[in-house]
Amino acid sequence: MNHELNSIGLNKKSSETTVVVAMSGGVDSSTVAGMMKRDGYNVIGVTLKLYDDRKEVASSKQCCSGQDIMDAKRVAQKLNIDHKILYYQNKFKQGVIDNFVDSYSKGETPIPCVQCNQTVKFKDLFEVSKDLKADAMITGHYVKSITFGNQTNMYRAIDENRDQSYFLFNTTRDQLNYLRFPLGGLLKKDTRQIAKELDLNVADKPDSQDICFVPNGDYASVIQKFKPDSLKKGNIKNEDGKVIGVHDGIINFTIGQRKGIKLSNTEPLYVIKINSEKNEIIVGPRESLGKKIIHLNNLNLLVNQSEFKNKIFVKVRSTGKLLNAKINILNQNKAEVNLEISEDGISPGQACVFYKKDDIGYKVLGGGWIKS
Repeated sequence: MNHELNSIGLNKKSSETTVVVAMSGGVDSSTVAGMMKRDGYNVIGVTLKLYDDRKEVASSKQCCSGQDIMDAKRVAQKLNIDHKILYYQNKFKQGVIDNFVDSYSKGETPIPCVQCNQTVKFKDLFEVSKDLKADAMITGHYVKSITFGNQTNMYRAIDENRDQSYFLFNTTRDQLNYLRFPLGGLLKKDTRQIAKELDLNVADKPDSQDICFVPNGDYASVIQKFKPDSLKKGNIKNEDGKVIGVHDGIINFTIGQRKGIKLSNTEPLYVIKINSEKNEIIVGPRESLGKKIIHLNNLNLLVNQSEFKNKIFVKVRSTGKLLNAKINILNQNKAEVNLEISEDGISPGQACVFYKKDDIGYKVLGGGWIKS
């Protein structure tokens, strides 16, 4: 029996459609759960417990904390929907925290939020949603998904300050066809307004800002806790290879950093390169930071390679702007990116995400991890 498409692009009545909403306890995912319930879907809320937060404080600005689980529970009760809590601390430790500590120790700048989406949130939650016989999985991410036929494509959100497409580049084609992102067409203030209209207790809750297992942005203390030998002193060299100082551990530095080098010089010095094998930091003037060629590995492509022939934009950090580039896909795993204009502070361990502009907006084509 043919119905018109429902609001998430499925050929079913909303009352006959079951959706799993990933509820973190924040305003975004809570509002999405409320919107789905309001539109007549059968909603199951799922909240993940990701790390042990015995030292947790109630006013934490992190996501997936104890306070957040309580908030998600309250929202589910208010909306009168099923709510499940999944205990994924071990998976999170192996898939996200260990990876983060390892990557930082190698002198890279990792992005745990991508790893978390790629492993726990989408891979495991995807399986759970399928087990619950849900027709789609819904999240509160700010990205736009457009479904034609059976294929869903991902676009940058309308609210560019909130756009989270960079963190979702590693989503698989299968996952993307199953996922829906209702907030992609809204501004943050609209989301809060809807939360108020739905009378949700989290309508004015502040956004989580820190990485959930890194309180106050103090990366070094986290890495030291999991890997105590990571704070080894080593040499600081200039670009000619001359030793000009000593550092207290490479985990305290990222490419492009200027603060904390503690060397007096006639012009400011920046971290140009981190050599983890030799435990060295190479510093130089600002102009040495600019790079035009980036080598990527572990590619994830969401579209056909023919889409890379025309003009492509790339983003090399989550807060970065879109840069004009040519992409040379070398094989399924590797690519070379040639930027039109050189960019400062590109770090191994970060993602390089590909975009292409069309009539709808900036479509996400995939991306890869920056190797060098």
